[in-house]
Amino acid sequence: MDRDVRLRTRIRVQALLRQCQSRGVFAAVVVSGDPDAGAVLVKVNTLGSGCWVLSQVRLPDGRPAWMRGTGGQAVTEQEADAYIARQRGYDDDLWVIEVEDRNGWHPLIDEVLL
Repeated sequence: MDRDVRLRTRIRVQALLRQCQSRGVFAAVVVSGDPDAGAVLVKVNTLGSGCWVLSQVRLPDGRPAWMRGTGGQAVTEQEADAYIARQRGYDDDLWVIEVEDRNGWHPLIDEVLL
């Protein structure tokens, strides 16, 4: 059996949204990308304390992880949106999900790198 079977992006996005919904956290798809193989960015908006954008990466051993594309510190919403716009300029299959939580909670279970 192939251990590198990957879910369609649309299914992964739906699962992330469902996790947010189950916790009462607002989340929405801001941009829909390729339903089968698009990359995903997750914008976490703390509603006043800043934002960061998480991008999925692969660790050297092949495990998935997420990195803060906007850096280790929170940035303004405008800076986060500018980062997303730049990434969309490179990849028009990209999905963007926005999560709004004052505590910075997000539905990602993989390791988050700073």
